[in-house]
Amino acid sequence: MKISKCPACGAPLPPETMQCPYCQNYLQPDASREQKPEMHLHGASETTEAHGFAFERRPEPNEQAFTIAVPHGWILEGGIMRADFTRQMINAQFIEAKLDLSAKRDAQGTVMLRWGPEIKYCDTRMMPAAFMFPQGSNYAGMIVWPVMSAADFIIHNVFPWAHPQAQNARVIEQRAEPALIDRYRRNMANLGIPTNAQYDAAEVAFSYQENNLLFTEKIHVIIENMGPMAGSMWSNKDTVLMRAPTEAFTTWEAVLKHIESSGQLNPRWLAHEIASQEMLSRQFRNAQQAQQARDQRMLEILNHMQQVDREITEHRARTNAEIMNDTYLTLMEQEEYVNPYTNEPETGSNQWQYRWVSEDGAEFYTDREEDDPNIPGVMNKADWKRTPVRKRFPQ
Repeated sequence: MKISKCPACGAPLPPETMQCPYCQNYLQPDASREQKPEMHLHGASETTEAHGFAFERRPEPNEQAFTIAVPHGWILEGGIMRADFTRQMINAQFIEAKLDLSAKRDAQGTVMLRWGPEIKYCDTRMMPAAFMFPQGSNYAGMIVWPVMSAADFIIHNVFPWAHPQAQNARVIEQRAEPALIDRYRRNMANLGIPTNAQYDAAEVAFSYQENNLLFTEKIHVIIENMGPMAGSMWSNKDTVLMRAPTEAFTTWEAVLKHIESSGQLNPRWLAHEIASQEMLSRQFRNAQQAQQARDQRMLEILNHMQQVDREITEHRARTNAEIMNDTYLTLMEQEEYVNPYTNEPETGSNQWQYRWVSEDGAEFYTDREEDDPNIPGVMNKADWKRTPVRKRFPQ
């Protein structure tokens, strides 16, 4: 019997199948598929393997904090969450906005990317009053818990939280991810936020069953440990889960990774969020002072971000200009040198390794380093100076 593929999730299917058992969508009748093999499933998006994937940029639903590129027709569920300070006290857990957002191919999340919220924990083991705060209790809004490795946190905290109904779950792969830490540090540095804490990052892959489907899921997380100087606070950063039916995971993984990497922050939202965090950490000395300081800090952050953007653009432009200039010089069999008399760049031939000039602009070329036109007095001149090749940006 010939086996075909579901055009939506890539699962292997017998040709007479009318509904994919993996993604639950209905197939076109055989006749239609034979006439138009590019047709997609009923009710799904217009993205197919035959046509590639069409992505549309969508805002985070609750506060438009950022935009992401998702396949056309996908569902965005969740978003930014905030504490209601009219009903509860400000504490370490609720200073920052939290994000719990899913990008799902269907309502069941058969193929799904999910960002998990950051949770603040406190490791009280080294505190004198540790006996007063047993494991699992509350300390200044934080959950009292010993600091965990990134892999252990994924296995024991993230996966059970995300899939309480999972069956036959097992870890099929885990590995350290130092590149995630480097990326996180760079992102924070661009925002002027110090990263002096200790970090650990990992990715863990799971196999499990849910709703009679066999899934493969990859989860990665960064653990930030602030240490004793910050009250032994630690938390999870950049918690990301991506899953698809096992038979189609390889096909969908590229799509899910593109969604994850496509985020574009709203600068005004980010500036306001950083300013709000700083103000909340100082407990809002009073509403008027907090508002004034927040606005000022927001402008400073915006200016810093704009300066970073300008520097990146300038650096890229100068680098590209150097590449184009070198390409032109090579085609013209020329090189750029620095005139020792004027300290200005000038062009000359690239057919010899060494070039000399005199004060009146005469040139002398040679392939031998020991040749000095001053010694024999070439052209009756004794003012020859070697012209070095101009250094290229960003050297």
